[in-house]
Amino acid sequence: MMTANEIRESFKKFFESKGHKIEPSAPMVIKDDPTLMFTNAGMNQWKDIILGTRDPEPRRRADSQKCLRVSGKHNDLEEVGHDTYHHTMFEMLGNWSFGDYFKEGAIDMAWEYLVDVLHLDPKDLYVTVFEGSPEENLERDDEAARYWAKHVPTDHIINGNKHDNFWEMGDTGPCGPCSEIHLDSRTPEEKAKVPGRELVNKDDPQVIEIWNLVFMQFNRKADGSLEKLSMNVIDTGMGFERLVRALQGKHSNYDTDIFQPIIKEISRLSGLEYGKDEKTDVAMRVVADHLRAVAFSIADGQLPGNAKAGYVIRRILRRAVRYAYTFLGQKETFLFRLVPTLIAEMGEAYPELTAQRELIMRVIKEEEDSFLRTLSNGINMLNDAMDEVKKEGKTELDGAKAFRLFDTYGFPLDLTELICRENGLTVDEKQFDEEMQKQKQRARNAAAVENSDWTELRQGEQQFVGYDYTEYECHILRYRKVTQKKNTFYELVLDNTPFYGEMGGQVGDCGVLVSENETVEIIDTKRENGQSIHIVKALPKQPEADFMACVDTDKREASAANHTATHLLDYALKQVLGDHIEQKGSYVSPDTLRFDFSHFQKVTDEEIRQVERIVNDMIRQDIPLDEHRDMPLDEAKKMGAIALFGEKYGDKVRVVKFGPSVEFCGGIHARSTGRIGMIKIISESSVAAGIRRIEAKTGKECEELLYNIEDALKAIRALFNNAKDLKGVIEKYIEEHDSMKKSIESFQAEAVEQTKDKLLAQARMVNGVKVVSAVIPMKPDMAKDLVFKVAAAEPGHLLCVVGSVYEGRPTLSVMISKDLIADHGLNAGQMVREAAKLIQGGGGGQPHFATAGGKNPDGLSAAVDKVIELAQL
Repeated sequence: MMTANEIRESFKKFFESKGHKIEPSAPMVIKDDPTLMFTNAGMNQWKDIILGTRDPEPRRRADSQKCLRVSGKHNDLEEVGHDTYHHTMFEMLGNWSFGDYFKEGAIDMAWEYLVDVLHLDPKDLYVTVFEGSPEENLERDDEAARYWAKHVPTDHIINGNKHDNFWEMGDTGPCGPCSEIHLDSRTPEEKAKVPGRELVNKDDPQVIEIWNLVFMQFNRKADGSLEKLSMNVIDTGMGFERLVRALQGKHSNYDTDIFQPIIKEISRLSGLEYGKDEKTDVAMRVVADHLRAVAFSIADGQLPGNAKAGYVIRRILRRAVRYAYTFLGQKETFLFRLVPTLIAEMGEAYPELTAQRELIMRVIKEEEDSFLRTLSNGINMLNDAMDEVKKEGKTELDGAKAFRLFDTYGFPLDLTELICRENGLTVDEKQFDEEMQKQKQRARNAAAVENSDWTELRQGEQQFVGYDYTEYECHILRYRKVTQKKNTFYELVLDNTPFYGEMGGQVGDCGVLVSENETVEIIDTKRENGQSIHIVKALPKQPEADFMACVDTDKREASAANHTATHLLDYALKQVLGDHIEQKGSYVSPDTLRFDFSHFQKVTDEEIRQVERIVNDMIRQDIPLDEHRDMPLDEAKKMGAIALFGEKYGDKVRVVKFGPSVEFCGGIHARSTGRIGMIKIISESSVAAGIRRIEAKTGKECEELLYNIEDALKAIRALFNNAKDLKGVIEKYIEEHDSMKKSIESFQAEAVEQTKDKLLAQARMVNGVKVVSAVIPMKPDMAKDLVFKVAAAEPGHLLCVVGSVYEGRPTLSVMISKDLIADHGLNAGQMVREAAKLIQGGGGGQPHFATAGGKNPDGLSAAVDKVIELAQL
């Protein structure tokens, strides 16, 4: 039986023998395509070729591509773990032809690989062809059916509808009919009862699609119409996990050697056996799947976060933690301990996992720690909500509260339902769904972008001339109108442009387009499908005119200086901290620079100063830019340029060298280091586990920073009568302040002690319970100290309620002795929440001690009385 790794290699070798160039997988995290966060299909990295903006050579290619599907159109997250074949992260085996072979070649090669190389039984294979669409004036794909008839009987060729057999990249863009290859892996007895053709695309878990051959022929326009592409494209995608399952004779992807080593390690660590309990099995599958998605994402440079791609990764990780917590009994960090097993299985095929092992484990562990604390807080909040439901005599938890748990603490509905069910309650699912739909609609409204079709003015490809020029003669090749959040602007593609499109952390250029009759402001430049897209508020009155494209050179040079400074920073950090330093992100604008890098502890002030000294020394040397364009990748590596994980490099690269600093880079740089002026690091902080961030200023911004520091020092000196020994004077003031503070604290402690004695003397007995209550002007921290002193003096049979007012703000402090909690079921947290309504506030705490704050001091006496009333002594 072939292993998963052997199957992956066999695919590559087969297509290499058919003249295909074997490409490395592109990163799973997409950095420079505004339409996508993650690679969700094998064709993503070839979009610019398919759209005609990049040279298609070589015209035959193949690879195994890392993919992630958890958001947008392709969202499999909720199915993952519950069935046998859905995944978040998966591998897509694919072969492409750009204007070379088409339907017949793709079909013949697919059949040869599956049957002659892998020896799948032809009787178990079924194929689908597009049945046509009268409303689109598209006929049945008889051509594909004819080629399939060379290999399979006609009853194995099945018509498929537009949903299943007409592939589209999105609402607009390249599209075309496709042929799916389905495998029937049922038992002989099951096959004898029902023919496999009747189960194709019917969600049968054992009759599944394993390969999709897409025949891109058309371009979908914004009005929905179709036009022919300039060249036909073959784009195939075969689910690697499903293929391995078929070849290893398994009925579940999770039973293959892709997942079993991880599942066995989960079983060992949890002490639970796989295959004995459905809920446990689902949890193990979820953890095994999600571990891969998170680990590969971190290796590709995407850390869990609160926005966009980072939020998606955090959501996947938290789903895994929640399943491990609920069904595997893992109340402490767990997932990070599975990383070594993942690397042992996949590290050879994907070396980025091995290289980033420590970072992956640290990030996952920190995220687990954080979410486990959040889970605990959420469970406390849910317990309080359930107590309120029971107190009101109801049996159903409000759906809006369940949604707040989901939105704030990451509690999915099924976890809330599980805990409620254990407490004899149900959840209002309908209201939960309504709240979820409201949020989704808000998100859609915020992100909605409406693009018109491109209006073509000229044929041709864009040439970027920005490395050599800041002004250049040009024409508009095409333009389109874009509407977002009720704002309208236009995107222009120029034939020759000096404008750098935002990429690699460097912001895009701005400037103007000038013709004989008008000047049009370019407010920004973005990068999309390998082109600079120029953003303008208004379309030129004569789009066909001759233009001069002029970059704002002041902003360009400031950005370039900051970009060059990041390269010098990278070099200096390696010298000071070690070779493990690797860039993990950057942001470069005219005003500032931000540099993220891998390092596992805080950078000390002395280390920061060493880094600054190295960079400023390189600046003073005025090292000229040594640029190498279109350098072969291997030659660039020999030169010392370091390839970053999470980046996709072609056969030819650009290398930027400033003395000992050598990096792959496509950005704009200063002509020499002296143009940076100087650098000053203004902050160093943690972004995530193992990732540090430096922010710095250069040039004029650095000069302004020094002026601000000078002005601040002058102002401080003036406060101290321009004392010569400013440090000594400030130290004296601090000493005097500390002495006065201690005196005040002593007076306060004495006042609290006297107040305690007075309250205890005035206390009243109610059914054997000493009730201490008062409303007094006092700071909140003193009031807290007071009730604790009262409790220390009277450890049993005590209810103490103190209302205090400070600077017009009321505070309520409640202390209950432990015997009253045990004997009478009292809970200070619940009581104070109810009483706080009378001071227009809220609060909470533990059963023995709780506090509340509010806005209405006039209701404080009533609030104190309310607590005593709720005690029902």
